Amino acid sequence: MFRFLRRRAALPAALRPRLAPGERVLAWSAVTDADADTAGEAVVVATDQGLWLPGVAERLGWHEIHKAAWSGRELRITPAEVAEERDGYTVLVDGPTVSFLLLEPGELPDQVRARVTRSVGYTVHHPLPEGAVRVVGRRVSGRDGLSWAVRYDSGTPADRPEVTELTDELVGTARSATAPAE
Repeated sequence: MFRFLRRRAALPAALRPRLAPGERVLAWSAVTDADADTAGEAVVVATDQGLWLPGVAERLGWHEIHKAAWSGRELRITPAEVAEERDGYTVLVDGPTVSFLLLEPGELPDQVRARVTRSVGYTVHHPLPEGAVRVVGRRVSGRDGLSWAVRYDSGTPADRPEVTELTDELVGTARSATAPAE
């Protein structure tokens, strides 16, 4: 009933990242760095197109986040890094995890969870003769269809020709299964 009384302050202009035309801020939180006295001088900003992190000049698209975890105070983000480009898909690995202590989290953790989850259009984990692979089709803001990627389990010999061949087949099958009916 009195929701308007609890309305959150707007993101200060000095802390606002360089948004793309039409990009909208959904939620934000000031963060603190445990190693420095920077409380409130940096922010994490969620937009309709991705996540802006302190000290990073470019937005991390929702499809570029492998994992996001919320502890109740700390937001941990594990971005995807490109290991290899293959015909029709990308091989991804986990990038370094970054953590932020959110001073006033508000809707930010919920927006991150919802947006990362919503970006996944297809995901299946497949055992291989040695190891396993996850085939993922992600929605990318501003693009039609799914962007395809794979992530091998630790210890999987991803560079072996037979593994690459099998992975190509698995991605092809996934693409066919998700293609719109004509």
